[in-house]
Amino acid sequence: MKPPRIAVIGAGLMGRLTALALQELGAELHLYDRGDLDGQQSAAHVAAGMLAPASESVSCDNLVVRLGLKAIPLWSELLATLPQPVFFQQKGSLVIAHQQDRGSLAQFRQQLSHRRRHFVGLQAIDCDAEAIAQWEPELAGRFTQGLLLPGEGQLCNRSLLQSTQGAIQSSGIRFHGNWHVYSTDNGYVSAHQTEHKPEPRHRRDAFNLIIDCRGTGAAIPSLRAVRGEVIRVTADEVRLNRPVRLMHPRYPLYIVPRENSRYVIGATEIESQDNGNITVRSALELLSAAYAVHPGFAEARIDQMQSHCRPALTDNNPAIRFDNALIEVNGLYRHGFLLAPALLEEIKHSATTMLELGADRALNQRREQSQFAELYHSARH
Repeated sequence: MKPPRIAVIGAGLMGRLTALALQELGAELHLYDRGDLDGQQSAAHVAAGMLAPASESVSCDNLVVRLGLKAIPLWSELLATLPQPVFFQQKGSLVIAHQQDRGSLAQFRQQLSHRRRHFVGLQAIDCDAEAIAQWEPELAGRFTQGLLLPGEGQLCNRSLLQSTQGAIQSSGIRFHGNWHVYSTDNGYVSAHQTEHKPEPRHRRDAFNLIIDCRGTGAAIPSLRAVRGEVIRVTADEVRLNRPVRLMHPRYPLYIVPRENSRYVIGATEIESQDNGNITVRSALELLSAAYAVHPGFAEARIDQMQSHCRPALTDNNPAIRFDNALIEVNGLYRHGFLLAPALLEEIKHSATTMLELGADRALNQRREQSQFAELYHSARH
């Protein structure tokens, strides 16, 4: 009996992880992307890689919190399967506010306290000036109140992309780079080549199962894009041990430390579908806020300024949608890295069930058996 042919569309975070995970099915795997395998066109390349279920819980649905709490311990297992090391840290994160913004911190504390009554996995420790100085010595004397969220972590998005690229290249997965997929109807992948050639090349390939992980590139009517902006700097005069979130009524900020004195500075979200370069206003606000957290950022060298749009559905929740020989995975919003390992387990079960039962019966079974039944939808409605 021939092994099933499975196509994964999109080689961003979920697409490449899905392709690698489905190798255990013994399938003939094909991975398509409009760009190269380095992932530089994906939202994952711009992301900060924060794993922050407590921070996100104050503004997201219960589904995201549950998935996030399940996913964090799975990251260590997933990273251990990759050929190259990926920077991973779980020292918690620190939420702080300037004195004039203590109202924003108080509101965050109140909202988080409410969520913690429903989710025992969410942890928070109130910090006064002395505690802040203990956790982050270089912030001593600058902030008098905050919260330590000890269960949170982060990983380096770019080293993950590099390591998964190496894993795919050394596997039996067939990668089709620079191909734009314009149709996934009736078990066929139809695509045209994106490279500039005198005559465009087209292809149409048949598969037993297609898994669409294209994010904002997918053809889902309710899909929208949410802009994220980051600035990457090298700051030799700054020593932060964990991600720091600055509460602010207008532009909440995060600062994520990486190896070798590198930092990612970003804004939580901007409701805009503009995928253009970062604006002067945003750059000034981000850098000014970072300097206000730690004056050592004044001497930092700017390595890169980037923006990208992330996929979001109407309710800002992720969704797995079934339709004939197609599974659509989308709507990860700003929670891609937080949710990925937990979603990956759901995708593996979905693929196996779809191949055995077909779309309708597989959808019903996943709704009955998954602890995240609200993830599952029919793409026909």
